[in-house]
Amino acid sequence: MSENEIKNRKPILFWGLKINLLSYSEILDEIKSYVKSKQKLTITYANSNTLNKIYKNKTRTEKINSFDIIHPDGIGAYHAIRLFFKSGAGFERMTGSDLYPLLVNECIQNNFSIFFFGHRLSTLIKIQANLPGLKISGVNEGYDFDNTSLLEKIRVSHPDILIVGLGQFKQEDWILANKDRLDVPVILAVGEGIKVFAGTKIRGPVFARRIGMEWFFRLLSNPFKFWFRYTIGNSLFLMRIIKSKMTKFSNS
Repeated sequence: MSENEIKNRKPILFWGLKINLLSYSEILDEIKSYVKSKQKLTITYANSNTLNKIYKNKTRTEKINSFDIIHPDGIGAYHAIRLFFKSGAGFERMTGSDLYPLLVNECIQNNFSIFFFGHRLSTLIKIQANLPGLKISGVNEGYDFDNTSLLEKIRVSHPDILIVGLGQFKQEDWILANKDRLDVPVILAVGEGIKVFAGTKIRGPVFARRIGMEWFFRLLSNPFKFWFRYTIGNSLFLMRIIKSKMTKFSNS
């Protein structure tokens, strides 16, 4: 698709957020097209945690909506979309953790280079060993960095794709503030997805992924980190979904 075709393919509007119901292959096709044409494309994701945080928050919603593609991520967003939108009936569940390995394969096949920015250096240095066939133009940690030096480092490395993993909404703020200062065709916000490239992200077993319970295994792997997000956050998201559905029903 061209840039105009992305914009003309009407996204769904979920609590004000413009979510694109693209398949894995369609997203990869977009990335390849923009890298080859040297046009600029920005991509981020929306999971249940994202939707909780943009709920009635106009400023955050507008920032995320500035991205060219916002793909749904995870089981919560998947079921919510299918519940509210007829266009979501045939939509396949998508996760960044499944998208990024497919992206790596495309980059290897097309000789695309990636610059990784985010997380800790100890994680970033594992990417090349985990993905020996991938062309990595550079890395930079996301906890302690000088922005001017970082931008110059990215510029001189000439990557085809820039992966940014700073956590929402810090990563989106950085991308929007700096994208026009960089000659990089495709920029993806991936959050903790950088760990997928490094091979260090803990995932649930395949059967848990298939039934939408991978979040539970992540909670068990690190209860201190994920307790609020997956217990309070999931409950809050469910209540908001029920409230929105009841409001829609009463107004119909």
